[in-house]
Amino acid sequence: MDWNTRITKSLNIKYPIVQGGLAHLAYSELAAAVSNAGGLGQVTAMSMNSEEQLREEIHKVRSMTSSPFGVNFAIGQHGRPFESMVQTAIDEDVPVISITGGNPKPIFDMLEGTNIKTLVLVAAKRQAVKAEQLGAEAVMVVGQEGGGHIGREDVSTMVLTPQVAEAVDIPVIASGGIGDGKGLMAALSLGAEGIEMGTRFIATQECVHAHQAYKDALIQADENSTVVIKRSLGAPARALKNGWTDRILELEKGEPGYEGLRDYISGLRNKKYIYEGEETEGFGWAGQVTARIKDVPSVEELIQRMITEAEEIRKSWC
Repeated sequence: MDWNTRITKSLNIKYPIVQGGLAHLAYSELAAAVSNAGGLGQVTAMSMNSEEQLREEIHKVRSMTSSPFGVNFAIGQHGRPFESMVQTAIDEDVPVISITGGNPKPIFDMLEGTNIKTLVLVAAKRQAVKAEQLGAEAVMVVGQEGGGHIGREDVSTMVLTPQVAEAVDIPVIASGGIGDGKGLMAALSLGAEGIEMGTRFIATQECVHAHQAYKDALIQADENSTVVIKRSLGAPARALKNGWTDRILELEKGEPGYEGLRDYISGLRNKKYIYEGEETEGFGWAGQVTARIKDVPSVEELIQRMITEAEEIRKSWC
């Protein structure tokens, strides 16, 4: 099967598979493994403590792979300034920068005159159109099934992907609810030219920063094992359901605002669970694709399994 799409050609990758940013988890080991397996691996800049740490991670990726990779910038409402981190990525001449969680224009302004390819995560058609106007190489379209931050409207990947594909001329990458060859083929049939996966890559051997309890929870989960928190803040995000998310949802009934929720939804609480496995003291992001996760393979095994499954599906159509 010919896997060439505008995404593979533009990003110079073998398969149209992009690894999501994965806050506090997307470091050099995972990024290099995905890129070596034929996809686009990424490190997530805003989880780094400093510009120097980001620079070191970029150097580590380059020491482990000669294939293209990306640096993700999650520029959320309560995040710290990102300009110096972006400048570090520019100075290191990274191949790809992806932007999630905020207005991408300031980053596009900084990238003017560079050869860095840009991907923008969107959760609505209007956002995709805007990203195209700004000059994005492609848009990553996340439906409500996705893990982490999703759109404010409960629109599924199945519906949103073709809507966006028909609204823009640049390539579309589908995200949310995808974790195997079936999802890959479904995305392509909807008009996407690639996929982004986040949750599925957590349950891999090279996601070395994720605690085993987190990976075990992903394997044991079903389609009803995630919940959406932070709706009261206008920033809905999907996480694994546990006692901590139950407390968050109970607090949200009283609309406490960001200050009232800050200690419960902070990065520290996220890391308490994903790094230490303390589910009574924190939470972990996850999408509904948890229902499709049954093991913790290597990244290479996962991607090859997906490609084999997708090609078998394609053959069955003949």
